[in-house]
Amino acid sequence: MTNMRVKNGLLLTMAAASVFLLSGCFQSQAQPSGSAVPSDTASASSSPSASASGTPTSSGSSTPTSTGTTASGVALCKAGSLTASVDSTGGGAAGSVYMKLILTNSGTEPCVLNGFPGVSLTSGPTGDPIGAAAARDDSQPVTQVVLAPGKAGFAQLRYTQAGNYPECTQAPAAGFRVYPPEDTASLFIPQQRTACSNTNINLLSVQAFQAG
Repeated sequence: MTNMRVKNGLLLTMAAASVFLLSGCFQSQAQPSGSAVPSDTASASSSPSASASGTPTSSGSSTPTSTGTTASGVALCKAGSLTASVDSTGGGAAGSVYMKLILTNSGTEPCVLNGFPGVSLTSGPTGDPIGAAAARDDSQPVTQVVLAPGKAGFAQLRYTQAGNYPECTQAPAAGFRVYPPEDTASLFIPQQRTACSNTNINLLSVQAFQAG
């Protein structure tokens, strides 16, 4: 009788040990591997580098920089080193007058005209603009125009007669106020014209600068 009890006790002990071992195996298999959890280091390494911040990285880029120069090192043309004029010999058609808006480098260093000028009809050299500023005419591609000292670039400017618009509130203009591309200073060109004070009427349109 005693031997039977001992044998039964041993069997129960062995069964309990087997259950414990099997339970440990299942827990080990269910535990996820640590290598599959993304770490802070991996997240940081996948972030964009500083070169993707929008700053041009190509040495040949023509994009102007925040210092007022192009990537090639040539400064943008500013009003203080330019003289402005118009050539109205281009003729006209259908109530419009076509003219060349000319900017000449009057400084001692080369500079770059890059894009469209801002042009408005104004009551005088220090007067307020009258009506809408010139609309951009995209038919001429934008190119960098490098002006050596004494050289000029031009943009075609179209003026539409104010009388073409019955709803126009006419006002006399003494000339054009011209802003070189990417400049906040302006030049004045005397040119007697009739303007529209209505800001919804565009009497002027202008193309991008071309080499003279």
